[in-house]
Amino acid sequence: MKALYRHIIKSFMGPLALTLVIALFILLMQFLWKYIDDLVGKGLSWFVITKFMAWVTLYLVPLALPMAILLASIMTFGNLAENFELVAMKSSGLSLTRIMAPLATLVLGISIGAFLFANYCLPVVNLKMNSLLWDIQNTKPALNLQPDVFYNGINDFSIRIGSKDADQETMHNIMIYDHTSNMGNVKVELAKSGKMTMSADQRYMILMMNDGNSYEEIMDNSSQDRITHPMLENHFQQQTVYFDLSSFRFSRTKEELFKSDYQMMDMRQLSNSVDSIKAGQERSKDKFSKEAAQGFMSIQNITWRNIRPSRFTTEQNRRVVVDAAINEVRNSKSLVEESSSEIDASKTGIILRDLEWERMFTFPFACFLLFFIGAPLGAIIRKGGLGMPVVVAALFFVLYYILSILGTKSAREGAMSVFAGSWLPSMVLVPIGIFLTYKAAVDSAIFDADAYRNFFKRTGRFLHITKA
Repeated sequence: MKALYRHIIKSFMGPLALTLVIALFILLMQFLWKYIDDLVGKGLSWFVITKFMAWVTLYLVPLALPMAILLASIMTFGNLAENFELVAMKSSGLSLTRIMAPLATLVLGISIGAFLFANYCLPVVNLKMNSLLWDIQNTKPALNLQPDVFYNGINDFSIRIGSKDADQETMHNIMIYDHTSNMGNVKVELAKSGKMTMSADQRYMILMMNDGNSYEEIMDNSSQDRITHPMLENHFQQQTVYFDLSSFRFSRTKEELFKSDYQMMDMRQLSNSVDSIKAGQERSKDKFSKEAAQGFMSIQNITWRNIRPSRFTTEQNRRVVVDAAINEVRNSKSLVEESSSEIDASKTGIILRDLEWERMFTFPFACFLLFFIGAPLGAIIRKGGLGMPVVVAALFFVLYYILSILGTKSAREGAMSVFAGSWLPSMVLVPIGIFLTYKAAVDSAIFDADAYRNFFKRTGRFLHITKA
């Protein structure tokens, strides 16, 4: 039995590793395609790109691992059934559940590891990946001067060149608008040619211009309202301009700024955060009650001062009371709207944190559940390899993914409880897993076309005899 179990486990580990790598590669390519505009043309080093891809790969594990387990289990039991190994095991007295036991134990261990990964590692992965993505998105594209196009990437300057030589350094017909004075296009420099180089530390772009003129309108306080302004013209044979490129350099933001996001928290931190939000809700409600009571008392005081002492109501007193009541109602309306928005925001924050807390359990349970769908499916369809198993696995995983998105969205919108929204895929797939396991255990041919043709033939003959 030990040798048989080792053989089954070895038959499972190969497809699992293969499908996990394939799934991660496909998901990684899809993720990079989504953010390709943020990565290309910014002069990022290979170290930064490789580091980012490594964090993204770990971030995609909760999506790739259940799919890999589903496909690997279908392939493993499909191969065993196709090569009649499953038949040999059953003929020796082993039931399907007994054959599945070593792999079920292995997948249970993987699920426990997935839970530990989701609780302890995934928050760190989310923090590292999202902070790095933020820095990449906020890095300016690399300097790229194109002929006959104004380039505004450098702060306070707008540069246009007429043409560029093959060495990519020599340029002709240069025009530079200097906006450092924040007074519009009051200073412009023109040159027939120039050469662009970079400083040794890559912090400055050095532009040496030849045979040009600079024009500057003198804008002072005394001439602000005038239609015409004095202009300073200067001709130069050679002039050097330094452009600060420090804003183009990739820099890291402190990761502490992202730690308050719910995706960066483990289960304990999520629970503490929910408790803090609920305490804030109670404080907001108490504040609203006190301010509403103060507004009501203010109206009463105004009414008492303007009506009660005079024993009769005058038009002036009535107007004072009405105006005060209207103002207080407006203040109360603003208070209600402000308090309502705060409460709604806190409710949304609680829902998001509760969903993340539930995801710590739904992810490992999905790994375990999809195994009990894939293993009996493989035994039923009796096909190994990457053909029919991939098609069947894709259909079930798409069903799982759609249900997961539907449940999460419904829970966020308040149409469904957080528990029901989080566990909706499991509620649907657990009966399917039990049904498939039962059918595989009794050798039901639910995917055999001949069985369905014979069924319909028997049904047709029965209906014909009944009519006769």
